[in-house]
Amino acid sequence: MAGICCGVVNETEPAAPVEPSSRTSRRRRLELRPFKLVADAAVQPPTPLENGRKRQRLELFTPVPRENCEGNVPNRSRSVNNEKVDGNEALNLSSRANVVDDEGDESPKFGMTSVCGRRRDMEDAVSIRTSFYRKKRSVSANTHFFGVFDGHGCSHVAMKCKDRLHEIVKEELEACNEEETVEWKEAMERSYERMDKEVQGLTEKSKISSCRCELQTPQCDAVGSTAVVAVVTPDKIVVSNCGDSRAVLCRNGVAVPLSSDHKPDRPDELLRIQEAGGRVIYWEGPRVLGVLAMSRAIGDNYLKPFVIPEPEVMVTERTTDDECLILASDGLWDVVSNDTAVNVVRTCFRAHRTSTSPPGSPGSDVAGGQSSDKACSDASILLTKLALARHSMDNVSVVVVDLRKNSQQQKP
Repeated sequence: MAGICCGVVNETEPAAPVEPSSRTSRRRRLELRPFKLVADAAVQPPTPLENGRKRQRLELFTPVPRENCEGNVPNRSRSVNNEKVDGNEALNLSSRANVVDDEGDESPKFGMTSVCGRRRDMEDAVSIRTSFYRKKRSVSANTHFFGVFDGHGCSHVAMKCKDRLHEIVKEELEACNEEETVEWKEAMERSYERMDKEVQGLTEKSKISSCRCELQTPQCDAVGSTAVVAVVTPDKIVVSNCGDSRAVLCRNGVAVPLSSDHKPDRPDELLRIQEAGGRVIYWEGPRVLGVLAMSRAIGDNYLKPFVIPEPEVMVTERTTDDECLILASDGLWDVVSNDTAVNVVRTCFRAHRTSTSPPGSPGSDVAGGQSSDKACSDASILLTKLALARHSMDNVSVVVVDLRKNSQQQKP
């Protein structure tokens, strides 16, 4: 598949010589097998190494049967020996088929990839919740949640956002009057404010066991996370962004940014920080007080009021020209432009157009390896590999959502 996308990444690895064994004088060569896509959208692990070296594995998000997840991607992952493979830790994949729920609504197709990359720790988190909310007076109005959270300082704020933000958004939507139009901007702003307050109340006992800041103060004021969230309804795409992660829409082949990065040197952000009594100091780039390379984030209590959790919200009406939605952390956007990312996804869609499988049936397994959403999974993997090939120094997390209708997908 990588070869299809214009040679984005060279997957072949040169054979590496292995030292001669004490029992024989002949030399052996060990060939490290590259990543390979298989039917369930997982990744081919390397072959077992000789001379007593351990076999390396990957950490995967394992899809579960639909009756167990109620239309959601499983929130917990099954960890399998989090060791490095080709210098990258923990390739996390999740995809699903074009599943139709009991009310006849069609759930969206998507693919997700998240890798540690060249960083020491994995601090990104991804949350995908299909049909997480349904309006009571409109049985066809399913609403879907996609979020990418890029932690800094540690991973526990990003993980908390992954576990809780969709629930808070659902509560805010349920509190709206069903007879009136949802005020998306106010609802998302309240959701982020509540999420920030919950993060401030984190205690040592509530953190994940692998939290590397567990020996610091219980409040961990120097920990935070970006949050870019897309709430997709049948007629709208609501994107709320806080930080430098980004959402990009592909409409009729053109990349349309649905969020604007919150960098400290952005003119309006620079003015806001200065009016609050703060400073932007250039230390390997613009940073708030010379510390944080973004001007908005959830958490980071020690930098308030200069760093705020208030999101910018953009509501976009869906059209028949919409093709896909890309959400990703800055590990991708630092080295890949919006146009390039869109072109990679469109190329994957074209490559899979002739081999599209029929939609899944109600009650079927949501593992999407045999369905058309393999195109989304391939696209997310290729974007991640492209970022690594261009020497991205950060964690890389990518979510690709297919917004096309069935009629568009079947076009020759």
